[in-house]
Amino acid sequence: MTGGFWSRLDQTGRNIAPFAVTVALMLFGMVPLRLPSYAAVAPMLPLMALYYWVIHRPDLLRPSVAFGLGLLQDLLSGTPLGMTPLIYVLVYWVVLTQRRFFLGTSFTMLWFGFALIAFGASVVGWLAWSILNLRLLSPDPALMQAVMTVAVFPVFGWLFIRIHRAFLQA
Repeated sequence: MTGGFWSRLDQTGRNIAPFAVTVALMLFGMVPLRLPSYAAVAPMLPLMALYYWVIHRPDLLRPSVAFGLGLLQDLLSGTPLGMTPLIYVLVYWVVLTQRRFFLGTSFTMLWFGFALIAFGASVVGWLAWSILNLRLLSPDPALMQAVMTVAVFPVFGWLFIRIHRAFLQA
């Protein structure tokens, strides 16, 4: 009987890996660095994880989880509630609709797809902030954040692939 318990515990741990990795990246991305204006252009680490896991294991990272992750990020970062969940759910939907295309492609195409998602998410975030401020804000920080996010994606993509192979494949 203990083999069944440990087997279920092992499977549960493996099943929460995408969620745990995404939360860990969220917390890691919130570590304050003493660099001027870094916070405005810091890479969107949870977005990378969301993108990867929606393509490769959407069964383990549902839209409700994406919404909850966004809400948690808003609560921890002080962002107006609902902004990040909106972005994450939109990203989830767009990526899920294109999932079949990305599953069979090279890493370069996966990276290109992520670039489109990152820039799209930055534009949505910029528009939301502009609406909240009742004026058109400069898009430069949002675009720079997208550039930074796309630039570091290969490092985190490699990490996601390793985690996927180690924990989530039969």
